[in-house]
Amino acid sequence: MKVMIGLDESEGSFYALNWALSNLLNDNINKEDATPNIVYLVHVNPPFQTYVYPAGPAVVYTTTTVLDSVKHAQEHISAAIFSRALHSCHQKRIKAETFAMRGDPKEMICQAAEQMHVDLLVVGSRGLGMLKRAFLGSVSDYCVHHAHCPVLIVKPPKELAKNHAQAQAQAQVQAQAQAREAA
Repeated sequence: MKVMIGLDESEGSFYALNWALSNLLNDNINKEDATPNIVYLVHVNPPFQTYVYPAGPAVVYTTTTVLDSVKHAQEHISAAIFSRALHSCHQKRIKAETFAMRGDPKEMICQAAEQMHVDLLVVGSRGLGMLKRAFLGSVSDYCVHHAHCPVLIVKPPKELAKNHAQAQAQAQVQAQAQAREAA
């Protein structure tokens, strides 16, 4: 079976990966005649955004140095995500291939699933409420409606979702404090 697992840095994403490894993919590890599973791990970085900053009578554009820095940071994040994911795969003795892409995550995941002719797409769920999902959009919701293969959404346990929400709130407070210090 060809399975694609969409990953990001969230714990919900890694919960979905580990759930798939434990419940879907290790059923033929010890069978000699079984067709091996093919696992594709996909992480999509959002596209670069160039910004125009008004600076009095002049306009300042985002420099290539800033864009290079963002690209380097995104590559570092992808590498960390894949390192962690591959470690989980190796522990379960499952081989996986990694693919880092750039673009809108929901569109790129669906396109990759179609191009690779996967049998199943597995994505995690952040547990957004209806209002947040309407404004922010949901990768899992988009994939359910646009992917050309079955989609499995793995919802994390309530404890994990609660811890993730607390960590996000704490990160926002820290970012705001750092922004105030920098100003």
